[in-house]
Amino acid sequence: MSLVHASLIVRDPATLLSQARKQWGGECDLWVFGYASLIWRPAFDADERRPATVHGFHRALEMRSRVNRGTPELPGLVFALVRGGSCRGVVYRLARDRADAELESLWAREMPTGVYDARWLPCRTPLGTVHALAFTLDRRSPNYTGPLPDEELVAILRSASGRYGRTLDYLLDTARGLRECGIRDREIERLVTLARRHDLAALE
Repeated sequence: MSLVHASLIVRDPATLLSQARKQWGGECDLWVFGYASLIWRPAFDADERRPATVHGFHRALEMRSRVNRGTPELPGLVFALVRGGSCRGVVYRLARDRADAELESLWAREMPTGVYDARWLPCRTPLGTVHALAFTLDRRSPNYTGPLPDEELVAILRSASGRYGRTLDYLLDTARGLRECGIRDREIERLVTLARRHDLAALE
């Protein structure tokens, strides 16, 4: 199950939120898949939390951020779910009676410019599969960077900062949050090592 694809047509956050609400229906609890900051800063009180794996998408620090972790003049980077591979993360269940308000708050945080494609993805958990809202990115999006050279990554980690702080801190917090969940992401650990090699982050 997925939302109407609108990565190149509709980018109005309110329209996309309306589509998400229609797909959800409001008749059942709402599940949300977290793979980066939603793991270590969910910003909502979940009624249930489970480890989960999504197949068909992987976590990648390949999306320009001009608001949350950067500016239009100096964009930062944030993680997105990009097609291919798999991704281990966390799913949260929000009770139906308060899920709509939580969804609106989540939308304001994750979709201020409507950059993601919100999809309902099957997430495998120890207690069975649930369909959860996940924020993905189409490779055709102008905000998709693809793999960047290490020199460019270092420059972004050194300088980019937005309304929620630096791209560097976002990377380090995500790495820490994943480790605390017992999740090993080799590319994230490589990026952390790269930051340390350039004296951008202290050894832990």
